[in-house]
Amino acid sequence: MSEAHGHGHGHGHGHDVGGGADMAEVLDLDAEVFGGYLADLVSWLPVQDTPREIVDLGAGTGVGTFALLDRFPEAHVTALDASSAHLRRLQEKADGAGLAGQVDVVPCDLDAEPLPLGSPDLVWASASLHHLADPERVLRRVRDALAPGGLLVVVEIDGFPRFLPADAPEDRPGLEERCAAVADRRAEEHLPHRRADFGPMLEAAGLRVEAQRTDDLEIDGAGSATVGRYALEGLRRLRAGIADELSAEDLAALDRLLDEDGPQSLLRRDDVQVRTTRRAWAVRPTARD
Repeated sequence: MSEAHGHGHGHGHGHDVGGGADMAEVLDLDAEVFGGYLADLVSWLPVQDTPREIVDLGAGTGVGTFALLDRFPEAHVTALDASSAHLRRLQEKADGAGLAGQVDVVPCDLDAEPLPLGSPDLVWASASLHHLADPERVLRRVRDALAPGGLLVVVEIDGFPRFLPADAPEDRPGLEERCAAVADRRAEEHLPHRRADFGPMLEAAGLRVEAQRTDDLEIDGAGSATVGRYALEGLRRLRAGIADELSAEDLAALDRLLDEDGPQSLLRRDDVQVRTTRRAWAVRPTARD
């Protein structure tokens, strides 16, 4: 689950600006770092009946797919994503977990017509809507496809996550905020729906908000190799997308943090944490006269 990536539509991570490096490792780390949050979020869903058919809209490597299958172990999931490579990884994980018959992966452009939605009981869209050229059109397609009583869950992330204290690193305090400001400006240039309030858009598409929540998450990385690696890979990808706009001093400081073998490596710090805000809406089609 996490806000995604700079190369296509919808996976699940907070990295909208980045270079050509594959996001698969970041997405898999995202699943580990936010496993507790995901389990709580899926348990919160106001389902009326146990869903049998689920669509993961912008599935990436399966962060949402496997969280949903943990909650609904008898369900079948159709995972849609623009990245065939990510879907191959998802399918491999499903096969390894003995879930091959319960997961189908379908490479597709989520802005294309038509979307292979079928008639799902539950549609999960995590950090994918803001990548779409016309998210309201896709929301209307989902509304029309949902089975009676079906539920759409939208999860979005408020920008790039933070990993360091504001006064870090010691030789270039505020480095992360300066990097994030560049990344945010670049992302907003080509992702106009980034950080949008999807509530009004959901209502305009004929969907009624049944429940919503905002979670300000802080995950301590002290002693956690996974959090350290997540921060490293996240900032490494961020660097690839903004290096040409950083000062020489900031770029050098960032490179010291990203040097896995260096004395200032993120992997050696005891003050790394993940700070991010995630918003979720659970909606159903508005009743028609």
